Amino acid sequence: MRKILFGVIITLILLFSFKYCEEQKKDQLVLQENSALIQKQINNVGKLIVTEGHFSEVFNYKNSKEVFGDYFTSEKKALVVVNADVTIAYDLGEIEFEVDEVSKTLTIVTIPDEEIRISPDFEYYDIQADFFNPFEAKDYNAIKKIVKASLSKKIENSDLKHNARNRLISELSKFYILTNSLGWTLKYNDASITTMDDMNRLKL
Repeated sequence: MRKILFGVIITLILLFSFKYCEEQKKDQLVLQENSALIQKQINNVGKLIVTEGHFSEVFNYKNSKEVFGDYFTSEKKALVVVNADVTIAYDLGEIEFEVDEVSKTLTIVTIPDEEIRISPDFEYYDIQADFFNPFEAKDYNAIKKIVKASLSKKIENSDLKHNARNRLISELSKFYILTNSLGWTLKYNDASITTMDDMNRLKL
């Protein structure tokens, strides 16, 4: 009787051990599949998000130069029309991630700053200058510097940067949707992202 009981106990132990090992193996396979899926999504991210805008400006450039002391002033001026194409881009290929299979966590380590490119086209009208105060390379450089500063201010006051950020958040949201569906956690700046509102509040 004891031998039979001992045999039953051994059999039950073996069955439970086998079942436990099968469950562990199954969990490990699922974990590896999820990790591979997340890694594949990360590898597919290397693209450039670009938001475009166009600005037009009209400038009156003037420069006065005293000649022979205070006796004579020579003035030069020009009407400058500027049409500028502006792009704000995020290179998603530069985003750094860490995948922790043990804690089932995908951490966004760094997000690149936006890249702002201004491509202005200058048209000069009504250029007036004389022998004592001619238009020179430094005048054109000064005009370009003034225009760039003015356009940069316009960009800051426009919706371009806001729209670019929204497009970036939209791309990053794909990682939240993926990790959330797999039972993983998405983190950025040591904070867990558990809702779409958390995504929208990201400080980039």
